[in-house]
Amino acid sequence: MAGWLRHVAAALLLCLVAAASHAGASTYYASDPNLGSARVVFQTNHGDIEFGFFPHVAPKTVEHIYKLVRLGCYNTNHFFRVDKGFVAQVAAVVGGRKAPMNEEQEQHAEKSIVGEFSTVKHVRGILSMGRYSDPDSASSSFSILLGDAPHLDGQYAVFGRVTKGDDTLRKLERLPTHKEGIFVMPIERIEILSTYYYDIEVESCEAEKSILKRRLSESASEVERWRRKCFV
Repeated sequence: MAGWLRHVAAALLLCLVAAASHAGASTYYASDPNLGSARVVFQTNHGDIEFGFFPHVAPKTVEHIYKLVRLGCYNTNHFFRVDKGFVAQVAAVVGGRKAPMNEEQEQHAEKSIVGEFSTVKHVRGILSMGRYSDPDSASSSFSILLGDAPHLDGQYAVFGRVTKGDDTLRKLERLPTHKEGIFVMPIERIEILSTYYYDIEVESCEAEKSILKRRLSESASEVERWRRKCFV
């Protein structure tokens, strides 16, 4: 639990530096014109990954994924696939996360969304929905591109891109893997310990910081309840 609390404490520092980061700190592709102002951070056991959305490119996909984030559905989930130079793929939250979901989380996580295919290219840092052969079968699994993949263009819905955390992605690419069928998978679980979100256009951090504290407290409580239940 101490490790979890350290991640929570680190997250609370975000609002104190958000303005400085927006003013000119180094970010990864943060100047993409497709990006909206919302940001999401996945805190993994190998470092943080921040990403933004393309609301005008894939509005329904963005709304769906952002709601999953706001509901805390990706907490205790994992990256089940890391194929160096290709993709790091987040597992579907149904079956992927360790903690059980509440009714609202389950209802939203089980939804599928229409395929919003666009002309945005699949290059390093892009977020792209996973799906089955049905073009409208995407739910909650998505990939972060680790290289250019033009064969995916127009076939999978692009909905955002990484804005910070390319150093974390490079760490993931160096982890030991094994192959199962067509998938290159990490030997050890790459855990998404917690998630949070904020808006870079918020001028004052006080209200945002208060909301963030509440979100992280709720998230920590959820995981602690699950751990106590499992180890009683």
